[in-house]
Amino acid sequence: MIMSAARQLPRALMRRLLHALALVGVGFVALSLLLVLLLREVPAYGSMVMLERKVEAWLAGESLPIRHQWRPWESLSVHAKLAVVAAEDQRFAEHRGFDLVELRRAWEASRDGERLRGASTISQQTAKNLFLWTGRSWVRKGLEAWFTLLIETFWSKQRVLEVYLNIVEWDSGVFGLEAAAQHYFGVSADRLSEVQASRLAAILPNPRAWDAARPGPYVAQRSAWIRQQMRNLGGGYLQRLGE
Repeated sequence: MIMSAARQLPRALMRRLLHALALVGVGFVALSLLLVLLLREVPAYGSMVMLERKVEAWLAGESLPIRHQWRPWESLSVHAKLAVVAAEDQRFAEHRGFDLVELRRAWEASRDGERLRGASTISQQTAKNLFLWTGRSWVRKGLEAWFTLLIETFWSKQRVLEVYLNIVEWDSGVFGLEAAAQHYFGVSADRLSEVQASRLAAILPNPRAWDAARPGPYVAQRSAWIRQQMRNLGGGYLQRLGE
């Protein structure tokens, strides 16, 4: 009888563990869904990456003031909207969160031994910046995919781009287009010129190392390329993002 009870104990523990894991899973799904639905309408006044930068500074014994000010879609420069799409994700209007063309190219490049190239869409970057953390891991990529699916399901493309422009990092402690426009050019987010917007978009791959106000040769060349891509996309591109 004692041996029988001993054999039953691991099974009982396993059932309890599976039950607890199921509850955690259901809770995570419910909470993430609630957050995504809430932020479909409510401005994002902060992000997990902002919190991460504050914690990094605190651990280093430093203080990092966060400069961030939410601006609605109508108060964001049309040039900036188009420049970021041209620089980061030209198939933004067509894909459903994941650019399979770029993923295939990235896979082929890595298979051929070339330098690993980024294939993240604006939707994926929004999911990461808003809900998750920087760095590379399979756990983070899995969560990023989950949140990308959610925002692509419940938000319009316009909303995704609006949130992205308002939370993306443009320098140490500088987040969002309004703070970036003031920081680099001393203007508001709706007054950015085509050149200024293209320079901001050009530094996004490495915003804490590159300077949009005083661009080096690479940033200047990249911003010129972005302006050409903006013209190729055309002014009507943004109308395809819908409400």
